[in-house]
Amino acid sequence: MDIAREVQDKGRRAREAARLLAGLGTSQKNAALLAMARALEEEQAEILAANARDMAAGEEKGLSRALLDRLLLNEKRIRDMATGLRELAALPDPVGEVTSMWTRPNDLQIGRVRVPLGVIGIIYEARPNVTVDAAGLCLKTGNAVILRGGSEAFYSNQALTRVISRAATAAGAPEGAIQLIETTDREAVNLLLRANDYLDVLIPRGGAGLIRAVVENATVPVIETGVGNCHVYVDAQADLEMARRIVVNAKTQRPGVCNAMETLLVHREVADEFLPPLAAALKEKGVTLRGCERTRALIPWAEAATEADWATEYLDLILAIRVVDSFEEALEHIHRYGTKHSEAIVTTNYQTAREFLARVDAAAVYVNASTRFTDGYEFGFGAEIGISTQKLHARGPMGPEQLTSFKYIIFGSGQIRQ
Repeated sequence: MDIAREVQDKGRRAREAARLLAGLGTSQKNAALLAMARALEEEQAEILAANARDMAAGEEKGLSRALLDRLLLNEKRIRDMATGLRELAALPDPVGEVTSMWTRPNDLQIGRVRVPLGVIGIIYEARPNVTVDAAGLCLKTGNAVILRGGSEAFYSNQALTRVISRAATAAGAPEGAIQLIETTDREAVNLLLRANDYLDVLIPRGGAGLIRAVVENATVPVIETGVGNCHVYVDAQADLEMARRIVVNAKTQRPGVCNAMETLLVHREVADEFLPPLAAALKEKGVTLRGCERTRALIPWAEAATEADWATEYLDLILAIRVVDSFEEALEHIHRYGTKHSEAIVTTNYQTAREFLARVDAAAVYVNASTRFTDGYEFGFGAEIGISTQKLHARGPMGPEQLTSFKYIIFGSGQIRQ
């Protein structure tokens, strides 16, 4: 296979498709999304067969439980993807929205209107649902998309792209609107990073290594989706039963995702009462605990935490625990080790909660809730293309609005500049 030719050909097709997509009406785009949802359900046997090949290969390679969970597709997950597309179709279309309009002293009327970004490249790892989420969001917002998934989900991504692109085209979307780079050769990624003639933006979605490689080597503009070293801080004035529920959920509900908690911080005034029963509950869920000295004095079976543990996104049933002397110490720990993704405090003190919200620098900051809600579906966006931890253009769950730019429109009546 000539990889350079494949990337160029798909880039040209995507550029032409983006030009046509920009002119599609909302009803046409929504019809394509609904057709994609139906096709996923009707052709799930083909998708599940492809996923079974990937799962077998993953088990043979010794992938972790968390990675295998992210890779797995079943009837429920396919239904969920279809539901996400239907919810996306029901959302308002941001394209064409006039966000402001004003009149200048010379009677020029100036407005700002949302427009598609153009062609979006998505580089992602072993989560085949990203194929559908990304394609749906890009189509909704009038963007063409070139997908490059990880080798672990190679057959799943091929099947999913084949099913949804065929359905979208049959429903009126232009050919080339949804494309997949069908090779596991890393050279394809290198070519996409420098495909400025075809791509308007690149979005990496995966682990720290992938994101860093894209950010450091791309010449195409990048929206950086973030690693999730997320914290929950249990304050001295926390409702401890509420804290227990939140901590167990944030760690165990789905540990292999970026909004799962990785480090628990507990104020020393409640550590004696809170940590032993919490540890028992986490042990029942199969969680390995790694703690500071004060934590291990209360939980003798916990492993000793190292400096590396505080900075690690485990994506697994492993939790680092640190007992802190104060609210300030908790903030300092989050500032030093956090990745600006999602951070939470459990407290009944209103002023402490307000100070946490004001002083913690993250895309999502929670009071008395699990970090697991940092998600496009949970925020009401219908889907997401990733969680942005940067501050330019987009931050947090990236839904339809975040996949648009804007242009100025100017109405005159013959004005010329003197």
